[in-house]
Amino acid sequence: MPKSPERCKEIRDEMRNKILHESMQYFARFGFSGTKISDLSRYIGIGQGTIYVYFESKEELFLEVQKMINREKDIKQLKFLSGLPLPAKQKIHKLTETVLKLFEEDDSFAGVIALNTQMVLEQDRNGCADATTYQLELYKYTAKIIEQGQREGSVVEGSAMKLADYYWGVVYLYSLKKLFTARYEMIDAGDLERILLK
Repeated sequence: MPKSPERCKEIRDEMRNKILHESMQYFARFGFSGTKISDLSRYIGIGQGTIYVYFESKEELFLEVQKMINREKDIKQLKFLSGLPLPAKQKIHKLTETVLKLFEEDDSFAGVIALNTQMVLEQDRNGCADATTYQLELYKYTAKIIEQGQREGSVVEGSAMKLADYYWGVVYLYSLKKLFTARYEMIDAGDLERILLK
């Protein structure tokens, strides 16, 4: 019995989503320039031609992956948090709690963090000064909370952007561990917060 048009569409959507999610992890590990479609197709476990059925080129696939990981909700949450009338120490606790919860509950979060960081590193290697919007906004609002904490005396002294980089650098490291190692010890709130708090 032939499949219904609805079932055919479901199958196509499932394959497209599989390609996008698997590609996100592969790009996060090897970057755009280090990814070949032939290697990617082997990693996913599909024929190289199958990728081209859904995406015309590696560039188009990468752009679609970027759209998928553009997590506006994360930025909005951090922007909202940075503007709340709370002490910075509480804001850092809430940020850390959210990051650890996302690691635990959202399978794509580690890939999002790893790929965004990989894109920034790749842009730096290519002499491009602009980071991704996600990264710029993420650092900007984290730095705002850090500056508030420095004024309040609860956050260590130093460049707010550099401290934000340290914080998100640790998150990046554990994203890689979650994505690419079978056994690892996950960070806890104390591990992550000791970067910022006195």
